[in-house]
Amino acid sequence: MSTLSITVIQTNLRWEDKAANLQILEKKINSIKEKTEIVVLPETFSTGFSMRPGELAETMNGDTVQWMKRIAAGKKIILTGSLIIEENGHYFNRLVWMLPNGEYGVYDKRHRFSYGGEDDQFTAGTKRLVASVKGWKINLLVCYDLRFPVWSRQFPPLSGEAGRPPEYDALIYVANWPDRRVHAWKTLLQARAIENQCYVVGVNRVGNDGNNIHYSGYSMVVDPLGEVLYQKAGEEDIFTITLDKGNLDSIREKLPFWRDADHFRIVNDDKEG
Repeated sequence: MSTLSITVIQTNLRWEDKAANLQILEKKINSIKEKTEIVVLPETFSTGFSMRPGELAETMNGDTVQWMKRIAAGKKIILTGSLIIEENGHYFNRLVWMLPNGEYGVYDKRHRFSYGGEDDQFTAGTKRLVASVKGWKINLLVCYDLRFPVWSRQFPPLSGEAGRPPEYDALIYVANWPDRRVHAWKTLLQARAIENQCYVVGVNRVGNDGNNIHYSGYSMVVDPLGEVLYQKAGEEDIFTITLDKGNLDSIREKLPFWRDADHFRIVNDDKEG
């Protein structure tokens, strides 16, 4: 119960080619020899970060979600990553947290990348997803969310809640984060770990997309003190790491900084449907 094994898959993505991406990713997942419990894929892993949801979106009954169910069941893992989903006439950049038994949770990307036109094509999410695994709590977010610390902030205990633990133990960010801004990616992953006193796992892609934007990866795992436990730049990689809850609890007990954070409420004033 005190450890959690996570595999990150840093991969090139075939532009808007769902069949090719799923075939490649299935081979990569099946190649994992180490014991693992969670496998993390990049943002929009089946298509790349395309702004053509009208042509590429699927429903939750579509091929990619069914593929995730099959892979998670066959490998007995939790499989997560985001894809383009259509629901009730809206398009979402939706992270799916697929369990081996076919049950799943979803998180719709809250912060749409307006610089790339994502806000014109996709609807923003309104709710966080904090998943539970083996006594761990994991907050699941997508790419541009990384720039907005309030959305991921641990809530400190209120009066009378002195013994309450933090809301979550790890943050997972799935991303298509370009190389030209990779310094921000690396810095903010460490910042989110330090300020929330949690592990952070950031999974990015490599290669060039259909808009000739280059991605250098730098997928990372960061410990609660901000120390980098893993990072890989410039090439595809599959890496499994085991996180230690005992280490996390010890750091929080010795340095309980998270308890002194400001109290606040997130008020959703988004007028979109």
